[in-house]
Amino acid sequence: MDFNQLPFDEEQMLAGLRPWIECESPTFDAAAVNRMMDLAAYDLIAMGARVERIAGRMGFADSIRAQFPHTNAGQPGILISGHMDTVHPLGTLDKLPFKRESNKCWGPGIQDMKGGNYLSLEAIRQLTQSGIETPLPITVLFTPDEEVGTPSTRELIEATARVNKYVLVPEPACADGGVTWGRYAIARFNLDAIGVPIHAGVDPRLGKSAIREMAKRILEIEEMTSDDCTFSVGVVHAGQWVNCVADLCTAEALSMAKRQQDLDAGVRKMLALNSPSPDAGFHVTRGVTRPVWEPNEQTKALHKHAAAIATDLGFDIPPAMSGGGSDGNFTGAMGIPTLDSLGVRGAGLHTLTEHIEIDSLIERGKLMAGLLATLS
Repeated sequence: MDFNQLPFDEEQMLAGLRPWIECESPTFDAAAVNRMMDLAAYDLIAMGARVERIAGRMGFADSIRAQFPHTNAGQPGILISGHMDTVHPLGTLDKLPFKRESNKCWGPGIQDMKGGNYLSLEAIRQLTQSGIETPLPITVLFTPDEEVGTPSTRELIEATARVNKYVLVPEPACADGGVTWGRYAIARFNLDAIGVPIHAGVDPRLGKSAIREMAKRILEIEEMTSDDCTFSVGVVHAGQWVNCVADLCTAEALSMAKRQQDLDAGVRKMLALNSPSPDAGFHVTRGVTRPVWEPNEQTKALHKHAAAIATDLGFDIPPAMSGGGSDGNFTGAMGIPTLDSLGVRGAGLHTLTEHIEIDSLIERGKLMAGLLATLS
């Protein structure tokens, strides 16, 4: 079938996507993410899917899992895995409103990854309206916590993937328009510096500033970065009164490596920074980890299949190992054929310039439709 003939409509897709973008959904605001899940659940039900609402935990929002009618319902099929949380706090729309100019459209989360999620549903809708039954049943899973490492839904993602043959992840396309067939390993760490408080107006030297200790440690941690393993500190919290020497400073660090053994070595370096006393000094605890995902032969075959469809549609999707974790790390590391970065082209994700290239909605929508209609 010529998937170029599917009647995707750019204006209709933008109109359908707009409410998703204007429903701000920062990870740590469970109520806001649940409002986004409500919108997605409505759209899925309107398409004929059976939607299961899975209660959130650890303070995060719900997940939704949708299955579409199929002759072979219940048998292993295709899982489309996406997240509905964003890094943008409530109020970002004031600075980054939904706005279109020429071939660009801006908005919080439009590239990462609501645009990709929406075009995936549009691909299913186009196939259904054209009377095309996919060879395999389709499941869609939307989760609420990917931007913070997926602490509450990893098991759900892995359990859902385990009963399917393929996983498609509509995270943003690579910078060259390509797709991801493997990702680097990522580890997160929680850091605590413990000091001795004192009134700063007396003599701050009589206390011990946790902020000063953390500042020294941040430099030490980031100087551990090498070509094999990187370290960065991105979140720091401390102090309440400027006239008090802070007795606690907390921070979060991230480490990334291309090989699992390099990440493991980096983890050991971080944990070696721990002070021997639990009541003083500096303490490191390991947070969530994304394993290295390296492409196996099945994933390479999946990419070859997708690349042939893309060629027929008039573009290329070169494969790459990518930095920056995704939920594809989990399913790919399980050995399940997984293809990532199937979402929109764009730039500025996680910033106030986040936008998509509008024509990629149809381009990648047709690619997704071609995959769903031909994978068996």
